[in-house]
Amino acid sequence: MKQEVLFNPQLIERYDTTGPRYTSYPTAVQFHEGFDAIAYRRFTDASNAELIPRPLSLYVHLPFCQSLCYYCGCTKKITRNPEHGQAYLKQLFTEIEMQGQLFDPDRAVLQLHLGGGTPTFFDDSQLEALMAELGRRFSLLKTGAREYAIEIDPRTVDAGRLRHLQSLGFNRISMGVQDFDPKVQKAVNRIQDEQETLELIAGAQEMGFESVSVDLIYGLPLQTPNTFRKTIETVISARPSRLAIYNYAHLPQMFRAQRMINANHIPKPATKLALLELTIGLLIEAGYVYIGMDHFALPDDELAIAQKEDRLQRNFQGYSTFSECDLVGLGMSSIGKIGDCYAQNYKEIPAWQSAVDAGDLPIWRGLVLNTEDRLRRMIIESIMCRGELKFAEYECCFGLEFTEHFAPEMEVLKRQAEDGLLELDDDGFTVTPAGRLLLRNVAMVFDEYLARAADNRPFSHVI
Repeated sequence: MKQEVLFNPQLIERYDTTGPRYTSYPTAVQFHEGFDAIAYRRFTDASNAELIPRPLSLYVHLPFCQSLCYYCGCTKKITRNPEHGQAYLKQLFTEIEMQGQLFDPDRAVLQLHLGGGTPTFFDDSQLEALMAELGRRFSLLKTGAREYAIEIDPRTVDAGRLRHLQSLGFNRISMGVQDFDPKVQKAVNRIQDEQETLELIAGAQEMGFESVSVDLIYGLPLQTPNTFRKTIETVISARPSRLAIYNYAHLPQMFRAQRMINANHIPKPATKLALLELTIGLLIEAGYVYIGMDHFALPDDELAIAQKEDRLQRNFQGYSTFSECDLVGLGMSSIGKIGDCYAQNYKEIPAWQSAVDAGDLPIWRGLVLNTEDRLRRMIIESIMCRGELKFAEYECCFGLEFTEHFAPEMEVLKRQAEDGLLELDDDGFTVTPAGRLLLRNVAMVFDEYLARAADNRPFSHVI
């Protein structure tokens, strides 16, 4: 993928729509309850039986937070009662044991991600017990190429906790900042000390964490270009390895917490575009590379190198440097991907608990990909990760004539080429620097399910 990016406000306004983030294809909207634990076991058996089984990736969902951030759309539970967390861990250990029995013990875990919620809601001893349980049931790596990450809330972590997390095997951390401006923090109910956060970033760098990632959000209430500039410049001064700059999607009908936000304080679309343009300009000027979607990285970060070498991958954790793994989802609401199936656990804690207590895998719903799904998944991943498509690759793999099979899609691509999103010829297309901010729009062309859906799709705006 070309690493240049060009901000074109007219083009962005023309393509301002909602759409999936394509951490999977088909997306979770297509999952159904006809897929159950029995179907899931068939895929784990087939995965183990492959001549060279894929390595594993583990995602563990830890949903608890001590306080409510009004902007948050994550699956979470707000509580200050530590007994809730301890009860959750007990059942999580049971699920880990059940899942661990499904996979051959020699399948190395190349990726591990603890997400939430707030994983650091749990204390040091609880996280140590969790890692020990994972190590008993799966083949965790202690050295070598691996990506073991944990999301942290800077308000719950100090230098001592960082060292402990590193001793448990984590070599990457990500932390939420969102905005340092006091008025914005008050408006979204997330009061976070700037100096303590900067000291935490510096401490992680000094300890040798391979990646330190910071999350920011543009479009929050009371944000202005002037105030957000200060936040961006402050974060840049700390030189985190990666930044994720998310667009705030105000969907109070879906996320009850967002009803606490004064909608009149949300920046207008023109201001949001100005915030995005400002952010991109400052980060590029500071030497960060645009990876895609919302992600930026320093040139020597693994993501930037993988992008330059066409090794970038995309999964439920976003962009990744590793080749395709089988993903095992653990904990309520988590999603796994084994071979050509997706499987999601129950989204509500009581339903998840009941299944685990009964000795059942807590699979709620999922999906088995057909041949057309696999074809379109490969195409969408190429667009999202490489920003290009070579028609011959898919003609060879799937035995089809690309422009004939995708005749309606080709007409849309021609219009996008005329608008400047991509350069199209007889062999394929390449997304232009101006089109890179609209990768989702290009990928959506090949989303067969979107073509059948109504206009009220439950997705965020692409910008």
